[in-house]
Amino acid sequence: QVQLVESGGGLVQPGGSLRLSCVASRSFSTVYSMGWYRQAPGKQREMVASINSAGSTNYADSVQGRFTISRDSAKNTMYLQMNSLTPEDTAVYYCSARKTLLRTDRDWGQGTQVTVSS
Repeated sequence: QVQLVESGGGLVQPGGSLRLSCVASRSFSTVYSMGWYRQAPGKQREMVASINSAGSTNYADSVQGRFTISRDSAKNTMYLQMNSLTPEDTAVYYCSARKTLLRTDRDWGQGTQVTVSS
């Protein structure tokens, strides 16, 4: 099991920025891919951004051009830079590690709350 710990959430005004961090208990190079997901109350969980072992990234249409996923392999840490935030970005954000080619073979962090409001 990969232990994942998210941090960096909080309250931010519309148009503002936040950077989320996710520290993994094992090397980033030993997992298939990592990603950020989010879930708002009463809504389904959605993929926000992902990055695989080769460094290829994928973004949800709703965050394309505003969010950037990155990694620091030396620190076993993944980041999500969120810019131009809107109230629709309000959700609990989760870090996930995909351990194999099976999409269901994942471990999850506990989540960090992001609230975008005036």
